[in-house]
Amino acid sequence: MNTVGLRVIAYTVRIGSVSAQNINIGFALNDPLRCADPDVSEAMSDEVKKALSDGDSIGGIIEVLAEGVPAGLGAPVFDKLDALLAAALLSIGGVKGIEFGEGFHAAALRGSENNDQMTSEGFLSNHAGGILGGISTGEPIVMRLAIKPTASISINQKTINVRGQDRVIAVKGRHDPCLCPRIAPVAEAMTAITLADAWLTDRALRGIQT
Repeated sequence: MNTVGLRVIAYTVRIGSVSAQNINIGFALNDPLRCADPDVSEAMSDEVKKALSDGDSIGGIIEVLAEGVPAGLGAPVFDKLDALLAAALLSIGGVKGIEFGEGFHAAALRGSENNDQMTSEGFLSNHAGGILGGISTGEPIVMRLAIKPTASISINQKTINVRGQDRVIAVKGRHDPCLCPRIAPVAEAMTAITLADAWLTDRALRGIQT
């Protein structure tokens, strides 16, 4: 996607009860958990260590940012760009939810608060997260992914065997107590692939040779 200058980066904005407040992408790229806030990096790490010491796991939220996305990608009905991205990102194991821009917070807002007004110089806000009516606006695409706690934990849990009989299972061996740092680069790749496909589709529909 160097042709259009696209950059996609994913970083952790929440683990357990600890949330990032001040996003620092440069810091996130070098943090083991992809934490985007230097002020809470240690607290996030402690959350993971505590879960691990308890034989448990913990979930989190990853934010995916795509900058330099051209306006006009996607379609208003069958190939909405947000629907295509949602399908790709929800196909990643461990991802249980996705929101764009204000996401679920928009349910508490009025239209006057949530609408992205425009002037001759462009949009005045980006509450929609870079996609309106299924089509990219040219603003950064902002998505957040809800990541479930890893299912494989060493705490005893009830289950059944192949005969439907009650059993107790405890998973042994090495298993990630938090999936966020594993999923972040996968989310970047899935986002880039989906946007590249949308870009190529747009060029084909316009009769532009790649």
